[in-house]
Amino acid sequence: MASDLTSLFPYANIYFLAQESEELVMVFGFLKSAHDAHTLGLNHVGQLIQECGYQAVIATMKEAKALDFIDRPGSWPILRDWIISHRITHLGLSYRLDPHQGLELFQRLIYSLDHDPLLSSSRGSKIKKLFFAGLPPACELVNNKFGRRVITFQGDESPRETLLRLGIPERFIPRAIKEGAVYDEIRLDFGTKLINQEKHLNLKPFPSLSYPEFGTRQDHLLKRLEAARQAGRLPLFRAHGGPYLPEREKALSLFSEWLKKLASTGWLDIVSIGSSQLSQSHFGQPWDDLPNGGGVPYNSELELKAIWEDAQPMLVRAYSATNRIPQVAQILEKSLNMAWHALSLWWFNQLDGRGPLSLREGLSQHWETIKYIASVNKPYEANTPHHFAFRGSDDLTYVVSTYLAAKAAKQLGVKYLVIQNMLNTPRSTWGVRDLIKGRTLLRLLKDLAGPEFRLIYQPRAGIDYFSPDLTKARAQLAAVTALMQDMEPNNPHSPEIIHVVSYSEAQFLATPDIINESIQITRAALQSYPQFREREGLREFILHPTIQEQTEEFYLEARRYIEEMEKTIPRLYSPEGFYKIFDQGYFPVPYLWGKREVFRRAVNWNTRLVDGGIFVVDERGRPMSLAQRIARIKSISSLTGD
Repeated sequence: MASDLTSLFPYANIYFLAQESEELVMVFGFLKSAHDAHTLGLNHVGQLIQECGYQAVIATMKEAKALDFIDRPGSWPILRDWIISHRITHLGLSYRLDPHQGLELFQRLIYSLDHDPLLSSSRGSKIKKLFFAGLPPACELVNNKFGRRVITFQGDESPRETLLRLGIPERFIPRAIKEGAVYDEIRLDFGTKLINQEKHLNLKPFPSLSYPEFGTRQDHLLKRLEAARQAGRLPLFRAHGGPYLPEREKALSLFSEWLKKLASTGWLDIVSIGSSQLSQSHFGQPWDDLPNGGGVPYNSELELKAIWEDAQPMLVRAYSATNRIPQVAQILEKSLNMAWHALSLWWFNQLDGRGPLSLREGLSQHWETIKYIASVNKPYEANTPHHFAFRGSDDLTYVVSTYLAAKAAKQLGVKYLVIQNMLNTPRSTWGVRDLIKGRTLLRLLKDLAGPEFRLIYQPRAGIDYFSPDLTKARAQLAAVTALMQDMEPNNPHSPEIIHVVSYSEAQFLATPDIINESIQITRAALQSYPQFREREGLREFILHPTIQEQTEEFYLEARRYIEEMEKTIPRLYSPEGFYKIFDQGYFPVPYLWGKREVFRRAVNWNTRLVDGGIFVVDERGRPMSLAQRIARIKSISSLTGD
């Protein structure tokens, strides 16, 4: 009977094998705290498990809140019922916050499991395996407490390694997962050898550039790029930095020391201030006892001017505000001579809890700010695509949202666009998919380029890409630098800027020494990789016709989606037009936490990892065609009268 069914249903063999072996009857359940905003990793691990033919269940906010108050009456029954109703056999907890709190929460969960007669009996527990994912100190605490009983994950595991450690047999891991990582593994091998040989430690900073405005109030990103091009020392290096101390004055004093050191050593070209949350939301206002949330706590024009002076001759920039956005942009420009301004458009508001403005209010203020940026002839960065990716959006949303933001800026008079392209987002993305996505993004934006609209490409590593193992993280930094060079291998001036994410990010904030070493690693990779690429035959791989064809298909799909929006939404390139894009569900955000009831059409989508990229999928988990996607948007809009 099984063989008959297998001829009709390709996955029937998995079902019957699962009946024959208890090893294969596995249902994975994953919990997290309601206080922990990190959801992307859990969802993608769940999708990897499903690709292997197993069931994965991600707890809802109801279970998350019950977990946080597990000792209160009525909380544990909620979790027990969730486990039993889904027949969960393998249970994991993800906790990326305080390590000691993570251990305490996990201990209480295990105690409840061990003392519940419905889940534990003389015949053994219904939970066959336990997993914990967290920061390295938390994993160490869990390992010390529970030993082999719990399998821990620090977040630097490859998809294949993750699945094997979860207990999924090798034979059920799809070939695409195994083979899709080959390019990534070759680049990581390159990075590992470079770090082992310590090539980066032999480099010295470039000599200072020389042009009349260098390091003055009249300096400009375009002048520095041109001088660097003539000197043969592109790309420029930009890094994000700043200490966190609870006492504001001490934090500012330490940041002053950091800036002077970065400026004097000469590795860094552009410093981005790691602005505190209150600096963004309450600049120039009394802070009293408001929680700061980390970052550089500047709160006056005088403090900003001091930062600029300490940083010279580096170019300087800071985060935009989350309220009174145009007014603060003017203060930042006047005080810091901003290298460029970056705005997140749909984000840093009530949707993500980063600011007090509604989506409509935020978009309106951003429009006024972009007009100001154009009036002072400064570059603009559309800091939008990865914020969609953080909320579960698909790759199409990533590239199209950037194009729309860029076209709106061009219409408002902006002449220089900084293209920030966050790679490895989510971290399970394959390098090959990053090539397709990045090349499509660049081609779309080149459709807008011209004498009055200059593009400046700035790739960076993903925000959660690096391993907590600092030796491996150094190799990963070299590997992702290689990926940046592969994006436009025939363009000797690409990229013009690299946002260097320091290798220590998974462990702690980068100090000036670590920022400088990260730039050394990046420079060493830029010098060594072209020869490695030729020797390993990677140039033929990254320019393979299959990758070219998939890039062409993705570009055409993005163009059709843009044309559909331009045809359907009145005054698309306006605050109201961008509001409608979000409200009507053109950009899916299934992992959005704030305002879900208001933007039901935006969250009511499913996305998943397929062949190394993120796609919108139907109820069966199959990627939707663009026609299906548009038809669904129109169907819902017609029902609501929009």
